[in-house]
Parts: sequence; structure tokens; C-alpha cells
Amino acid sequence: VQLVESGGGLVQAGGSLRLSCAASGFAFDDYAIGWFRQAPGKEREEILCINNDDDSIYYGESVNGDSVKGRFTIFSDNAKHTVYLKMDSRKPEETAVYYCAADLASNDYGEECPYQYGYWGRGTQVTVSS
Repeated sequence: VQLVESGGGLVQAGGSLRLSCAASGFAFDDYAIGWFRQAPGKEREEILCINNDDDSIYYGESVNGDSVKGRFTIFSDNAKHTVYLKMDSRKPEETAVYYCAADLASNDYGEECPYQYGYWGRGTQVTVSS
């Protein structure tokens, strides 16, 4: 199983960036993929997740949905086994390492992201300059 993030880098405040999470080694269509971020000195928080079995999308439990709603978009290309995180109107406080993670999609989670993820990427650094 492998998850590889890419697309990170330096972006100016107000700019846009798209991250990619390329997955391999598991049945992509049966899994949920989540995007996380961890800023310096802060705990990791989940931003958004997508269930590839039904394309449902949920905000992470720990992030303030209002802070990213309308600016962050998650979408999946099942043919390419890749999940994307599009981020618009970036803010300097969103400088962080961004990770993707995967676990089996399940109705047990209801209308929420998985409670835990078994597979993780190594992350990609995103720096938002003011």
C-alpha cells in the first residue's frame, strides 16, 4: 500500500494550490481518503474526506468547516487512483504539512469521516506567504 502526496510548495496569500494523493496497492474504489494538515506546534487535523464507493464528502471532525467551506474542494479520479485537494484563497495560517490517508469506507461512520486511518502518506509541505 502506498500513498504519495504531491503539489505542495510556496503560494502567496489569496492564491490557489492543488494537492494530489496518488494511491496504489489497495482496492481504491472501496476506500475513503482523507486530507489532513499539521501546522508547526499544532495537532494534526482532518480537513475533508471522500468515500470512493459512493463519492460522499464530509468535513473532518477537528477542523472548523466554516474556515474551509467554499475554499477547499476534494475530488477523486477513480481511473487514476488519485484524490485531489483544491485550495483557494489561501491564508498564511494554513502553512502546514498536508497528508492524505486511506481506510476502508464503511456505513458504520454514518455521515462522517472514518474514525481512524490505516494508511498514510509522508506529507507535502505547503507554505503560504503573507
